[in-house]
Amino acid sequence: MRIANLDERLVLIDPATRRAFDVETLSEGRFGPDPQTAYERWDGFRAFASAADLGSIEGEPLDEDRLGPPVPAPRQIFAIGLNYRDHADESGFDVPAEPMVFTKFPASLTGPRATVTLPPGGHVDWEAEVVAVIGREAYRVTAGEAWPHVAGLTVGQDLSERITQMAATPPQFALGKSFPGFGPVGPWVVTVDEFDDPDDLALDCRLNGEEVQKGRTRDLVFTVPELIHRLSKVTPLLPGDLLFTGTPSGVGMGRSPQRWLADGDTLVSSVTGIGELRQRFVAA
Repeated sequence: MRIANLDERLVLIDPATRRAFDVETLSEGRFGPDPQTAYERWDGFRAFASAADLGSIEGEPLDEDRLGPPVPAPRQIFAIGLNYRDHADESGFDVPAEPMVFTKFPASLTGPRATVTLPPGGHVDWEAEVVAVIGREAYRVTAGEAWPHVAGLTVGQDLSERITQMAATPPQFALGKSFPGFGPVGPWVVTVDEFDDPDDLALDCRLNGEEVQKGRTRDLVFTVPELIHRLSKVTPLLPGDLLFTGTPSGVGMGRSPQRWLADGDTLVSSVTGIGELRQRFVAA
């Protein structure tokens, strides 16, 4: 199942026909148009969507330029730093013994096709990630219990302005990662049952056509279930929350010389079995 936000309306996507189906119409009003409600009523929504007859209404051809963030209003966004060994190495840090947790502010979210304005004088970096979407509240769950609490997975970019991030001692991550447009996610949420192995997904990132990142989630230091276990020991994870799981090596800060996003650049981030994000960057 693929769940998306088309013109700020909740839709199901048929990947075979590349058509979108409006959920409010399809459900005869049982579910409203707000995409966030899919996750807040996850069990009921999943049961409805799994049984839905997409042939009962006329869908419309999918235009990805009209897609917004598939989870537009999460109450919490968790993100994990240094969660691939090769990224920890390129950053000059030891592999963490515990997850390194920070947040991105919800106002940073944008859809899969977006133009992002670069902060003046900034050093903006890329970080392609798999993002987990919480479907059922998770509090004090074990790793073995974690996957059923996940509604699905999507693609994310943890865009980072490194000057702001590193200005404080110790570094203060949240502000540097929360400028407008710094949280692209999408193009849709794919339910966990769609993957042969949700713990082993391939991701990559290309800057102006050049591959700059490539990795697999089997190389995460802390897997999605382990992250949910450890986070939920401290705080409840709520339906519709987002969990950015970390990025592999290849970021601009780890290069010699360092490399930053510039006016006119195009960044394409993809995860096999989900889809891709495409961002264009412009100067302020």
